[in-house]
Amino acid sequence: MPRPKICSSMAEAVADIPDNIMLLIPGFGPGTPINLLTAFCDHSTAKGLTTVSNGAGNAGPPAADGRKGLAELVDAGRVRKVIAAFTAPTHPSRPSQVRDMIAAGTLEAELVPQGTLAERVRAGGAGIPAFYTPTGVGTLLAEGKETREFDGETYVMERAILADYAFIRAWKADVNGNLVYRLAARNFNPIFAMGAKHTIVEVEEPILPAGAIPADQVHTPGVYVERMVQIPPDGYFRMLR
Repeated sequence: MPRPKICSSMAEAVADIPDNIMLLIPGFGPGTPINLLTAFCDHSTAKGLTTVSNGAGNAGPPAADGRKGLAELVDAGRVRKVIAAFTAPTHPSRPSQVRDMIAAGTLEAELVPQGTLAERVRAGGAGIPAFYTPTGVGTLLAEGKETREFDGETYVMERAILADYAFIRAWKADVNGNLVYRLAARNFNPIFAMGAKHTIVEVEEPILPAGAIPADQVHTPGVYVERMVQIPPDGYFRMLR
């Protein structure tokens, strides 16, 4: 297995991503790969995207420091479909371009309970095509899906998600692609890193030589990582610390 490519910039890491791909975006605050997302907004023209994330993103006024994310991709019309645990604004009284686009039919949305979303991606990375869960049984989320009884309880079948690309944020990495996440950043990142064909990682600390991370401290093995890029000194750290 070759070592991951270490890119010289965020722009290089995302420049060749094509149209019509599925993209995994982890994090809800801590762990969000905000540098890769900003570069993807600014240095890529990929469109027709299907995104998988905890929330669907709701654009507000442009960030003073220039950071961008899923909300800006949606607002630019580059996202065809969002698969998310929630699509509503965090405050119902506030306007939401995602809600308006869904209502207008210009954005497709698939609502998935948070735990089910995580398990669908984990299953995809593990080579499991589908699984049964009690979550959502008897609700609109189960309509049209196969159900089955086990030990007198009803379960709904959920299909795995195996995406084309994942953007990941790691605290530490070595040249072999082994990753360590910091505190709450270890949310969706370990699962999403294994759930894509091409995993691209932004790294907070300087990338370490092989063997510098003890094996029993590795959160994501390097076999899942295709590209890495060091967050530059002027990159976005503030919201993660």
